[in-house]
Amino acid sequence: MAEALRRRVIILGSTGSIGTQALEVIHRNPERFEVVGLAAGQNRDLALSQADALGLDHQRVVFGAEDATALMGDVSCDVVLNGITGSVGLLPTLAALESGATLALANKESLIVGGDLVLDARVRPDQIVPVDSEHSALAQALMAGSHSEVAKLIVTASGGPFGGAVQSPWPV
Repeated sequence: MAEALRRRVIILGSTGSIGTQALEVIHRNPERFEVVGLAAGQNRDLALSQADALGLDHQRVVFGAEDATALMGDVSCDVVLNGITGSVGLLPTLAALESGATLALANKESLIVGGDLVLDARVRPDQIVPVDSEHSALAQALMAGSHSEVAKLIVTASGGPFGGAVQSPWPV
């Protein structure tokens, strides 16, 4: 069996729930993943502690969505995990797609506020991988059956003032 490819990963929202869980998975699988960049909101102490545990240069740790967006232009990676909370995750989502990296998307607000903009930014159809519970479950359910079996999908508590039709990036 061929040796598995070690993926270079940037984690956006490293100090939040998604980010810390991802770091736990990466810690247990060092032969499969290498963290090459971290972005956090305001929890500087935890982010720098995460970098130290990873042996990551503090210059590859940024704070805020604007610097997270710039990080993708500065650091080469295979995968960007966007675990940033809220609509501020849209620009980092677009930057990740533009970089050509696979986007592990937990920031569903990017699709809510950016819909077609996000879908049009893909450089390949399989570039966005849903990793948050709701949209990951929907994507898995859609892949399990045929298109004719699905008439409508409803995601509860989603949309709010941004409600409306958003095309799914996953095959229906």
